[in-house]
Amino acid sequence: MAVKDRDRFSTATRIRLIGEQTAARVYRSQTKRQARRSRLTGRAALLALVVCSLIVALAYPMRQYVSQRADIADLQQEKDETRRRVEHLRDMKARWQDDAYAEQQVRRRLHYVMPGETGYIVIDPDAAGQPRADRGSADRPWYANVWDGVDKSDAAER
Repeated sequence: MAVKDRDRFSTATRIRLIGEQTAARVYRSQTKRQARRSRLTGRAALLALVVCSLIVALAYPMRQYVSQRADIADLQQEKDETRRRVEHLRDMKARWQDDAYAEQQVRRRLHYVMPGETGYIVIDPDAAGQPRADRGSADRPWYANVWDGVDKSDAAER
């Protein structure tokens, strides 16, 4: 037993025991650290999976929401334009209810004259030398355009 006690207290034995204990502690701390790292990596992977799932799950509804908001804005703009057009048409209707305005428009558009008046149509000297087909339809009275349309359709049937 004396030999074992001596080996137990020898410097080499003590150093070897300290080395083994240190190695065991280092090994335990490394495995704990690796376990923590793997746990964090697993948690991070799970978190990333959850975030990606949420993004994928919300992508289509968000696209639909944005699309519907754009449609609503377009319809609102169309509604405003229609409202302005209705107001304009109401104004025009009110104007046409006035006999003086209606008379003025008839005289201007249809070239009517009152009994006792003499009607004159001034022709542009530059346009007078050109053939009728070259002049724009806006430069002629409406009835000339109507008759030209009738003549063209009649010629197309033949």
